[in-house]
Amino acid sequence: MTPTATPVRRPPGSDAGLPPIILLGVPGAGKGTQAKRLVARYHIPQLSTGDMFREIAASGSEVGKRLWTTMDAGELVADDLVCEVVRERINRPDCAHGYILDGFPRTLPQAEWYVTFLHGAAAGRPADGRPVEQPLQRRREPIVIYLTVGYNDLYRRLLGRRSCPKCGRIYNDFTQPPRQAGVCDLDQTPLVQRKDDDPAVIRERLSAYEQQTLPLVNFFRHRGCLLQISGAEAVDRVSERIFAAVDNGSSCSGAMGMETTE
Repeated sequence: MTPTATPVRRPPGSDAGLPPIILLGVPGAGKGTQAKRLVARYHIPQLSTGDMFREIAASGSEVGKRLWTTMDAGELVADDLVCEVVRERINRPDCAHGYILDGFPRTLPQAEWYVTFLHGAAAGRPADGRPVEQPLQRRREPIVIYLTVGYNDLYRRLLGRRSCPKCGRIYNDFTQPPRQAGVCDLDQTPLVQRKDDDPAVIRERLSAYEQQTLPLVNFFRHRGCLLQISGAEAVDRVSERIFAAVDNGSSCSGAMGMETTE
């Protein structure tokens, strides 16, 4: 039995919902796998920036129109627009009791905006300049899970990674192979390898990660809401540690300020 089958034990004060959960870590650290397990255990949405961009751009809202114009021109989405997209998405009812952020924040300005947003001050740069009052649940500090994996292990994980294009399940030829080579256990769909899972692209992605993501790690560490966990452990063990953090640490204070890599 995997940890996803364990009955949910909500943290104290859970009537206000779970704090937001942010997963940080190098490509291949296991963020996608753990995000799916968090969704299954707590029944909260996983919000990826790619999905949010597509959904908001198609919504017809003012933010969506700006986003569509930017994306259609092939331009990079500026931090302030990214933040407005996130704000619009997490203000929806399905996020009222918690959510998982996947791919946000990516930059230090985004992280600074997000913390301000959570504490109920002016949310980013709204067009009318008015402060946005947030529900109690969104005033809490997030739970930031930082998954660490050595580079040698990462290369092995990324080069062996395969996924099912139909159901999205992730496998690894070295560490978590399917029962039948090259075929999904659930729907027998042939597995595929991501185009960016080759050595040259992996080196480039890891270099970009160091420049972009490590400042976020330091930012949340200084706020006391970073929990560092070794992603090199067995998947179930990593899940157990994350579930314990969510169940027992409803804010960045106390135990959530600790780091563990054992």
